[in-house]
Amino acid sequence: MSDCSHNCADCASKKDGSCRGEHDFRAPANPKSDVKRVVAVTSGKGGVGKSLVTSLLAVAAARRGLRTAILDADITGPSIPTAFGVAERATADGEGNILPCRSMGGVGVMSLNLLVDNPADPVVWRGPVIAGAVKQFWSNVAWGEVDVMFVDMPPGTGDVPLTVFQSLPVTGAVVVTSPQDLVSMIVEKAVRMADLMKVPVLGLVENMASFRCPDCGSVHRLFGGGGAAEIAARHGIAATASLPIDPELAKAVDAGRIEYAEFSGLDAILDAALAK
Repeated sequence: MSDCSHNCADCASKKDGSCRGEHDFRAPANPKSDVKRVVAVTSGKGGVGKSLVTSLLAVAAARRGLRTAILDADITGPSIPTAFGVAERATADGEGNILPCRSMGGVGVMSLNLLVDNPADPVVWRGPVIAGAVKQFWSNVAWGEVDVMFVDMPPGTGDVPLTVFQSLPVTGAVVVTSPQDLVSMIVEKAVRMADLMKVPVLGLVENMASFRCPDCGSVHRLFGGGGAAEIAARHGIAATASLPIDPELAKAVDAGRIEYAEFSGLDAILDAALAK
């Protein structure tokens, strides 16, 4: 069924009974890859900190001694290489396989910014081309032995998130939100999409949840709060985390030194990801 449009409502084969059922859209793994867990970090909204949470989870996993990798599926807005201080271009092994770049701490990274001449150039591609690039990051990259791979997803519930859920062997999803009620409502779409795709939601992270005043030490919830807890309770998500606004962490990301940053609060999320 190479000509399948994936639209069952208008499918002649579905109507005449010749369709054999659900199709397997999974992309083949690279022969030189052995990835045990694939965790998608997703949200229905941009700007909530998916790349930050992806990076922190990868750092936390690597600190536990796990072989860790990040597939940067945010093709039009890749930021993972910057956070890890990875600037060199990706290379090949002579057999047609792309080799992931390595951070200073040994995290494998593949991102479009590692393949282009000028990372500042915009990626003006249509959805299917972007989705195809994500599949190539899975099939054409020789990841080697990986205990856990985190996929930094673009915002929304469109082509790329659908491609990741259908084409990669995703073991679970971590959903990222921020405290505003409007954001929480949109982020719930990502939770419902994971449910629709039969991908378990492993945890919910509320980013930018609070800010500690450097002068008096008081903690302030600048954007309100409560929405993330309600979403988690409504969908039976057991593992939750809350990350504060941390200027020092932001500086570490901008300097490409996230692996040397001090942070806490994601242990429950990582435990849930590793349990799958």
